Amino acid sequence: MPRNPTLSTRVLLVCAAIGVATGIVGGIAGYLTPVVLATVPFVYGLVLGAHVLPGIIAQEVLRLPLVALLSHVLAALVSSAFNPAWALRFLGTALLFGAIQEGVAALTRYRAWGAWRFFVSAIIIGALVAVVVFFAAHLAVLPLWAQIAYLALSVAGPVAWTAAGLGLGSALRRAGVARTTVRG
Repeated sequence: MPRNPTLSTRVLLVCAAIGVATGIVGGIAGYLTPVVLATVPFVYGLVLGAHVLPGIIAQEVLRLPLVALLSHVLAALVSSAFNPAWALRFLGTALLFGAIQEGVAALTRYRAWGAWRFFVSAIIIGALVAVVVFFAAHLAVLPLWAQIAYLALSVAGPVAWTAAGLGLGSALRRAGVARTTVRG
């Protein structure tokens, strides 16, 4: 029986393509971040939520272990080309988001690929980001309505981007990106 390694050349190339495309989105989000934080900081969660895309798309298309983490790291490297000063932030976010997405998938032993599973990781990411950024960016100085909006949008951002990523991933699966050939 032929061996089909998890991280075959085909899988690596698909992860690379996803990483490049979503890395461009992440780079744009990186450019928007200072403007958003200076003008409307309560919508930052919507911008940061874009960084869930690499793992969501990779897992939806390939449904294999490690593809979320790999795609996230590749996307972070591409995003870093847009703003090299933020390279460590992009990589840190990639490792955190990728680890959460891989962790949720691992809890289901990489067998449950329903949309609910992706949204669980999005809610975990959103809640974690909401709390960390709230304190790190000193958002407690905002009016109460802005604090509430920030917390809600920090969870809604990753959820909305997850929905978009699932749509893209499903379209790529239907287009045959996930097809494998086994030669006997």
